[in-house]
Amino acid sequence: MNRKITKLGSLLCMMLFIQGQVAVVGQERAGMVKYTPEFKFKDGIYLNFEQVKQNSPISKAKLLSSTDYNDREFFKKLFEKDNIYYYDDIGVRQELGKNSIWGYSRNGILYIQVQAEFNRITFIGSICHFVADITTEDRYYGSPYGYYNPYSPYASSYYYSPYYSPYYNPYYPYGNSRRSTRTELKQFIIDWETGRVMDFDVDNTKLLLMKDPELHEEFARLSRKKKKDLLFVYIRKFDEKYPLYVPVD
Repeated sequence: MNRKITKLGSLLCMMLFIQGQVAVVGQERAGMVKYTPEFKFKDGIYLNFEQVKQNSPISKAKLLSSTDYNDREFFKKLFEKDNIYYYDDIGVRQELGKNSIWGYSRNGILYIQVQAEFNRITFIGSICHFVADITTEDRYYGSPYGYYNPYSPYASSYYYSPYYSPYYNPYYPYGNSRRSTRTELKQFIIDWETGRVMDFDVDNTKLLLMKDPELHEEFARLSRKKKKDLLFVYIRKFDEKYPLYVPVD
């Protein structure tokens, strides 16, 4: 009885393996190849992530620019202007705002736009990874109309007057507040299936790993510290288990 079960299990595994091989061959026959670091995406601008998945950008030849197409800084100069002009598939001149595009490819390497800056995608797979400088704004509010705040560090230095409040600015468009900005390097991941860009953290990694119950369970059993330490390891495990196939036509 046990031998029969073992033979049946072996047969099922073999059938699944053959089906997987057929699926891969089918993908390659349909113009899809397994992604490797040597793969080069077509140069041009990508309006959205669907064009990235199809490897079908607006090529340099269709972009209206006074810069030579072979110039190493072609895209840098192209994006110095707020609007980009190109010819669509039927030869009609089109205009779009720079901030509306997804990104571009130069020398086969993908760059994604985040906060009006373009960042190289350093790791590509079923789950991609990249880093970007992110600028955030903090707004500090004083008392409404400059009223006295006894807990302010400046309280003992100013009299009760709206004009002596260290926070009050009657000409400031947001009223009685101050602003400060800071820039920090942040890590992100991209779900290749949907194009969704997410913070590279434990919760989002766990969410994407749910597509594979085995990896998800293995990751979930780790301590919080181990999860943080092994985030990238599990991204690599997922990508190795589910290799990315991209069009070449």
